[in-house]
Amino acid sequence: MNAQKRREIFARLKQANPRPITELKYRTPFELLVCVILSAQATDKSVNKATAELFKVARTPTQILGLGLRGLKRYIKTIGLYNTKAANILNTCRLLVEQHGGRVPDTREALESLPGVGRKTANVLLNTAFGQPTIAVDTHIFRVANRTGIAPGKNVLAVERRLLRLVPEEYRHDAHHWLILHGRYTCIARKPRCFECVIYDLCEYGAKVVA
Repeated sequence: MNAQKRREIFARLKQANPRPITELKYRTPFELLVCVILSAQATDKSVNKATAELFKVARTPTQILGLGLRGLKRYIKTIGLYNTKAANILNTCRLLVEQHGGRVPDTREALESLPGVGRKTANVLLNTAFGQPTIAVDTHIFRVANRTGIAPGKNVLAVERRLLRLVPEEYRHDAHHWLILHGRYTCIARKPRCFECVIYDLCEYGAKVVA
């Protein structure tokens, strides 16, 4: 795919959705951090349902620590892998209080030192909470990048690096949200909705679905 076509793809995605945002419901960087930890192998809808109740009683690291493991699990037990996630969230809260004054750090190194926070989660926080032009490659973005030809790669890190290099600078900050939403609702896994795709004629997928 050439640079001109790639630029037009992002221009159309921007035109269709000028201000893309995450579908996770949060008010602070800490709430977003909790949401993203919970979202692994879970839907945003299920996370939002759980955190709507959790954040009514605990919205800070200190408050969540006050719930204890059993108390926290009570709010997130509907989410997959909730036992591991609860432990990671509590340990992360403890580190935030002890090492960061209860605030979420804004560097990759510090974020990735927190339990339950890998490169993808750190990228989400850096982008959505702190405005950095990072791209968190999940299964949706990996599929879209490879299927369309925007930034093909054999693994998520390869795709991330290619996207950061190839996405025009003016579109880089919002590229994460455009691609994930496109993969979630249009370029879906089993039967992509090519017939309603705004980049249909630019996409290089060889097995487009007409109807």
